[in-house]
Amino acid sequence: MKIVIPGGTGQVGTILDRTLTAAGHDVVILTRRPAREGHVHWDAATLGPWVKEIDGCDVVINLAGRSVNCRYTPANLRAMMDSRVRSTRVVGQAVAAAACPPRVWLQMSTATVYAHRFDVPHDEATGVIGGGEPGVPGYWACSVEIAQAWEQALEEADTPHTRKVSLRAAMVMSPDRGGVFEVLLRLVRLGLGGAVGGGAQYVSWIHDQDFVRAVEFLIGREDLDGPVNLAAPAPLPQRVFMRALRRARGVPVGLPATRWMAEVGAFVLRSDTELLLKSRRVVPGRLLGAGFTFGHPEWPGAAADLVRRSGREQETRGL
Repeated sequence: MKIVIPGGTGQVGTILDRTLTAAGHDVVILTRRPAREGHVHWDAATLGPWVKEIDGCDVVINLAGRSVNCRYTPANLRAMMDSRVRSTRVVGQAVAAAACPPRVWLQMSTATVYAHRFDVPHDEATGVIGGGEPGVPGYWACSVEIAQAWEQALEEADTPHTRKVSLRAAMVMSPDRGGVFEVLLRLVRLGLGGAVGGGAQYVSWIHDQDFVRAVEFLIGREDLDGPVNLAAPAPLPQRVFMRALRRARGVPVGLPATRWMAEVGAFVLRSDTELLLKSRRVVPGRLLGAGFTFGHPEWPGAAADLVRRSGREQETRGL
């Protein structure tokens, strides 16, 4: 198949590019900064010569959007919103104008669309969309609004011959450099991988290999469209999540952090505490219902695999 991945130079795009290319597919990356063969320039906002890559391709996987790993200032929140909505709209325009449109368009979304919740998990049918929950910072609603606008831009695209799927993805755990797993593992090595803010908030995650397998599964399932949760079936409280990671790395103790300590750490790292403190209890109802089998359904086994692979990755880099 020919697979076009707008915004495919980030961590998730790199994983997909590497795996799908190895499987024999022709992968084209749309990027602002083409760096090698297979990269094609686009500006993620307007139509241009890149549209010829969409016309005649089999699959589009749109990952474009400003990283959420930043301080949630008004300017950054606006950039997150604009980059997601504009890129989705222009991909929709290219698909709509294609003489031979792709048969499926997988659009990145986020599990952050669901409410901050501890009691029961969110699946696609019963999950509660977040925004304005009592007891949480008001600005957290901005992330939900961005996710909803992102998905609305996909829904509004007039592409009757192309099946559309919103990938409500949890954190993708990969040993690749620059990803969230690398950050968590670094904290564990430094002895800082304890509970944050009490650690009761749920962590939803998915192993990188299962993420790719789920994408391949959705490409092949003509009966699945609309929102699909890409998350392992066993989210768990943050304190339990980090305990399993410490055990996998052989580190017995991790210092806890209060909420104000998390605020200081997030400020230093130029990130935001929502990424640490929001309870994301998300399960993959539609994937499981369609018969998808996870290779890494439980975090302790997934963490052990990722730690092993991270060690090999560091050896490759000569660290």
